[in-house]
Amino acid sequence: MNIIDSIRNALVPIHRAGYPFIAGFFIASVVLGFLWQPLFWIGLMLTLWCAYFFRDPERVTPIADHLAVSPADGRVSLVGHAAPPAELGLGTEPMLRISVFMNVFDCHVNRAPMRGKIARIAYREGEFRNAELDKASDVNERNSLVIDTPQGEIGVVQIAGLVARRIICFSASGDRLEAGERFGLIRFGSRLDIYFPDGAQPRVAEGQRAYAGETVIAEFGDGLRRWASRRD
Repeated sequence: MNIIDSIRNALVPIHRAGYPFIAGFFIASVVLGFLWQPLFWIGLMLTLWCAYFFRDPERVTPIADHLAVSPADGRVSLVGHAAPPAELGLGTEPMLRISVFMNVFDCHVNRAPMRGKIARIAYREGEFRNAELDKASDVNERNSLVIDTPQGEIGVVQIAGLVARRIICFSASGDRLEAGERFGLIRFGSRLDIYFPDGAQPRVAEGQRAYAGETVIAEFGDGLRRWASRRD
């Protein structure tokens, strides 16, 4: 492996959605540097942070229909049962909900928790409160996907936060997603809620770090039975 290949492997790719922001930060840094040189260095640090924010690393996703992986990098903020948002069309009964909170230093590219077909997408305007609060699921701006998976329909909700002002979804209704496949991102700091049908058991705890496309956050019954039979 030559030095160029080594550099390419060491550098984390940047998502194309970040290019305009990175360019804007850098141009502003140069302009401000003409006014006062220290401003250039401050702007350069902000430019590097912007590039870091929009990083889009490759991930290795465990492939199994009974496993669900995290759709986001961040801290698991909630694990419990709650009624899904009405726009998901998943009924009013409480479902297992796992929430992952992303701060401004986390990778914000969102990935599909399981393979399946997007049954519907619903966008709802709302407020921009702290995404760590439980009520953010009800009052904040959000974009919701229902994915028809081998285990039934799951809900994936992108929720804006205090700093986030833009939810981006690359996918459309009818698209088929593989587990770990990119489907959107949120700028800049936010949360994702995942609603699971009966049979799912959480495999993460509140406060745990999760990585999009890699960390298993829930497991369905078929896999649990196979695991138990191996132990027996």
